[in-house]
Amino acid sequence: MAFAVGAGLNVGFVAIEAAAGIFTGSLALLADAGHNLADVLGLLLAWTAVILARQPATQRRTYGLRKATILASLANAGVLLAGVGAVAWEALIRLDHSRPVQTGWMAAVATVGVVINTVTALMFMRGRKDDISLRGVYLHMAADAAVSAGVVVAALAIGVTGWLWLDPAVTLVVLAVIMLGTWGLLRESLDMALDAAPRGIDPAKVRQTLGALPGVINVHHIHIWAMSTTETALTAHLLAPGLGGSLLQQAATALKTEYGIGHVTLQIEDEAANCDGPCAELA
Repeated sequence: MAFAVGAGLNVGFVAIEAAAGIFTGSLALLADAGHNLADVLGLLLAWTAVILARQPATQRRTYGLRKATILASLANAGVLLAGVGAVAWEALIRLDHSRPVQTGWMAAVATVGVVINTVTALMFMRGRKDDISLRGVYLHMAADAAVSAGVVVAALAIGVTGWLWLDPAVTLVVLAVIMLGTWGLLRESLDMALDAAPRGIDPAKVRQTLGALPGVINVHHIHIWAMSTTETALTAHLLAPGLGGSLLQQAATALKTEYGIGHVTLQIEDEAANCDGPCAELA
């Protein structure tokens, strides 16, 4: 429901803001409209990814389509950064060739943007802590609200001072805010796409937790990765002579409780001879 409402509100506002940017001659409004359009695409991508992630696993896709949420976050960040570069180039040109703007309309439209983006951000505030995809949507909408507020300030300042260069200058500030908000999302979603251990989970501590279980002599071949933006998986070999089912249950409970890792595959080994070659280096 939040995706549908957020996308609907922002699609309508993008059309209004783009038209207003052309009418008033404000690059800041056009930049914000472009940013909002990218966010609408991000909303739609995230929405589609959530639907795909709920599809059941098949014999070929044994994890289902859960990783679609990670790919959506990665695509969202990439598209947004590409748009930033294009608008930044135009803003730099306008610093030397400023154009007149209609500050009244510029401020009015940007004020509407503050309201719409704030409402949309609040709808995704709850899920931002547990899902990088929702966090990306929340951050973009919160940044949009701040950006629109900056455009309002710029319009008022231009009206008072007559300094036309404030329009492209504010645009560059807006783009800097977008870059700061997007870079972390890009880095984290790229890490997840490359099967790095999710942020917030320290592999060394996970190894220590498993190694501290009763009867465990050695932990090796440990792998931790994100199956989706909300689910983490782990595989590992435990050298624990004479132990079996009870140890597996203890390990699974500890990993779920301490690290939120819910998909665990463990292999119990009875003999040290089973750990040779590469696994010895990872012990």
